[in-house]
Amino acid sequence: MELVPGNSLITASPEDGRALAVLMARNTIHAVRPDVEVLTNTMDSETLTAAAHIVSIEFATIAAANDYWR
Repeated sequence: MELVPGNSLITASPEDGRALAVLMARNTIHAVRPDVEVLTNTMDSETLTAAAHIVSIEFATIAAANDYWR
């Protein structure tokens, strides 16, 4: 599993950065809990909150790598 697709955090736009953050978060969650059936059957509010937190951290990292698209 490729946790950083293309081995780069550089993206063309903030929208592309957001998409990369979501993809990376999904890959991270899947790496931690590879059994999809277990993952989908145990999603609760705490799990969703944790997933959203992962996405926000990934997006902040990507934004910083792209010099905040300035």
